[in-house]
Amino acid sequence: MPLDVAMFECHPVNRPAAERRVAALAGRRTVKKLHQAAWLVNAIRLMDLTTLSGDDTAGRVHRLCAKARQPLAPRIMQDLGIEQMGLTVGAVCVYPTMVPHAVEALQGSGIPVASVATGFPTGLIPLHLRLAEIEWAVAQGAREIDIVITREHALRQNWQALHDEVRAMRDACGPAHLKAILATGDLKTFDNVYAASMVAMQAGADFIKTSTGKEDVNATLPVSLVMMRALRRYGGVTGHRVGFKPAGSMKQAKEALRWQILMKEELGRSWLEPDLLRFGASSMLGDIERQLEHHVTGRYAASHRHAAS
Repeated sequence: MPLDVAMFECHPVNRPAAERRVAALAGRRTVKKLHQAAWLVNAIRLMDLTTLSGDDTAGRVHRLCAKARQPLAPRIMQDLGIEQMGLTVGAVCVYPTMVPHAVEALQGSGIPVASVATGFPTGLIPLHLRLAEIEWAVAQGAREIDIVITREHALRQNWQALHDEVRAMRDACGPAHLKAILATGDLKTFDNVYAASMVAMQAGADFIKTSTGKEDVNATLPVSLVMMRALRRYGGVTGHRVGFKPAGSMKQAKEALRWQILMKEELGRSWLEPDLLRFGASSMLGDIERQLEHHVTGRYAASHRHAAS
């Protein structure tokens, strides 16, 4: 849709209220025992298993894809009674040059390959090169593209420039889904986060994502609440639902519970599905597997008993 600044410029964010809202979450909403196990299994379905390191190799990507196909040890699946569930992660996310290796390793699994693009993580390269990187990754088989916005546009509140940029990236994605990374830790204010969320959605983003994972401050619950409120308002005005992806600094299973609970309270049960919620938190999978083994055995396993993600 065209840029509509009226959807966000008259809606300042009350930062203290947002922080109070999420601070009370842990004490008011908890899940235990079998319910907790079910929420943790669901978190695996929502996970973008990711490797974005300078020393990535085809071998590392193949190992990651094997974990994506079988995220839980068979013994845990059997004890939970979900061995017939066909449990996999939501996607595997890699750098563009690793896309062909991931596509090969995931063939027949139904798991989509996601690729970062547009000069990740800074995005500070010419626009035509960012668009070419998107097109190349899609041509290699990527079905989801995680783009980074130009933070300067948001910091200077040049919303038309941001809208035009994301719209061009949306067009370059073709049939692939676009996840717009806002790098919220760089945007300084909640008002900027809310506005950038709205602009990205108006420009055609299929998901809005908190962070690259490379900023000093990545996904936080208060920022996520602001983005969820933007999702709710945008959906109410347009009738179109956009997904959400928190990413970065999420390492423990309890964090997966908190984000799912907040998402359910703000947007409803239907948002707890892979087409509308993803976690960019590969290291969290190890703790989820450890917590689920504790649920079925009563003991915490040594880390070497779980395949590394």
